[in-house]
Parts: sequence; structure tokens; C-alpha cells
Amino acid sequence: MEDLHYIFAKQKKVLFFLLALCVLGWAFTPYASIFAGLGLGAFFGTYNFWILVRRMDKFDRSVSEGRKASSLGTALRFGSGIAAVAIAMSLPEHFHLISTVIGLMLPYIFLVIERIVHLVKQH
Repeated sequence: MEDLHYIFAKQKKVLFFLLALCVLGWAFTPYASIFAGLGLGAFFGTYNFWILVRRMDKFDRSVSEGRKASSLGTALRFGSGIAAVAIAMSLPEHFHLISTVIGLMLPYIFLVIERIVHLVKQH
């Protein structure tokens, strides 16, 4: 599980860089709602990834101790995704819905890219 924590630490660094770009895009471009939606989605997406890391730790501990494994928190992650979309839908003048959905998926896209880079470096 240390590898997953390392990946999450890298994800947080990328998120802070992305949020900084979103703030700059929001402040200095005419596409403020798109950048706000990306930032909102990336924030909730990273929260979902953090929940997944935390639940994977619990799952790993319970399996190694021989106890029954609990769920991986799918309902909680769906709920926070729905919350991000609800915020974007209730405030369409501030948040672009499609960019919010794209932002929700960014941590998982970064995860796939990071794994591909890791595999290429190993070979």
C-alpha cells in the first residue's frame, strides 16, 4: 500500500498545480466558468481518490488480519461526484457542467498516465 500512498502524494502535487492553472484561467481568461468547473471537478475527484486510498488501506489491513473485508466506499464516492455535479447544475453561471465532469475524471486519468510512465521506465 505504500505505492498507493506515493501515487496519491504525486496526485496531490499535480492537483495543486492544476488548481493554480484553474485560478489563473478563471482570473485572466473569458472562460471563467470552464476553469471553475475544472477546478471544482478536480477537487472532488481528488477527494474521491483520497477516499479510495483510505478504503484500500482498511481493506488491505482486514485481509492481512484474516477479517472480513469491508466495502471500498463506492457509495460515498458516487455521492461526492453527484454533489459536484449538483453544485455545477445549481450554479451554472459560475461552473460549467461538462468541465466539472471532466475535472472529476482527471485524477483517474493522471493515475493511468502515471502507471504507463512507470511501466515504460521499468522496461
